[in-house]
Amino acid sequence: MKRSSRGIGVGLLWVLITGVALGLAFNRHSYSTQFRALPNAAPSAAHLLGTDGLGRDLFARLIYGTAISLLLAPSAALISTLIAALLGSFAGWKGGWYEKLALALADLALALPLLFVLLALRAMLPLSVSPSVSAIATFALLGALGWPSALRVVAASARRLRNSDFLLLAEATGAARARIVLRHILPNLRPVLLAQFWVAIPVFVLTEATLSMLGLGVMEPLPSLGNLLRGLENVAAVSANPWRLAPLILLFVLVICLQVALPAQEETA
Repeated sequence: MKRSSRGIGVGLLWVLITGVALGLAFNRHSYSTQFRALPNAAPSAAHLLGTDGLGRDLFARLIYGTAISLLLAPSAALISTLIAALLGSFAGWKGGWYEKLALALADLALALPLLFVLLALRAMLPLSVSPSVSAIATFALLGALGWPSALRVVAASARRLRNSDFLLLAEATGAARARIVLRHILPNLRPVLLAQFWVAIPVFVLTEATLSMLGLGVMEPLPSLGNLLRGLENVAAVSANPWRLAPLILLFVLVICLQVALPAQEETA
């Protein structure tokens, strides 16, 4: 049962990725083009999901917004995993005050509410930045601040390798610390690092959606799943055109597929 559900999740995820790729390749409209004569239009052959209040094609914006999440959320997860890998592996291997300091920093970061820290840091950036810069800055902040929980897991795993024969031999031969971490510890922590990477992706997708809904994430006119959800504030338009719920449904499906696929990734690692 578990394997079948994971297979369905992975299959839906690949269908979603393929659909986004095909949509980017063959979509006729830009996400920012305004059809001023067709504001809040119903779905049609020309506009599959209709248009928003500014006359922009909702299908094009949904495709581009999903692509941004699928590209940048893994990038942010990679940044946070790399930070946790380097700090956690060294701290777990050396122990002593190195480990105490790293874990204290992780505990301090975990004690702070991540969303409010992100809101404060993102609000410090000027609102006049270009949309592409706002997208990169949002996910860079997510990656730079999302490492504490992963660090504790990596440090605990590295601690179990501390007295391994291959590490003791590397130390006895005078290998440099950087070489020991990069060539001996990190390769043995690959399953743990892969699991932490995959766990972070749906978290960052949802966090970006929250920030963008509040107007502090990806800025207009560049679409994202978060700022597309802001269109649901117009209850009358949503009631007249239920297809406007497509971003919410797609976000739900994307996060569920990622979550269902995670155990399979951990096991295969």
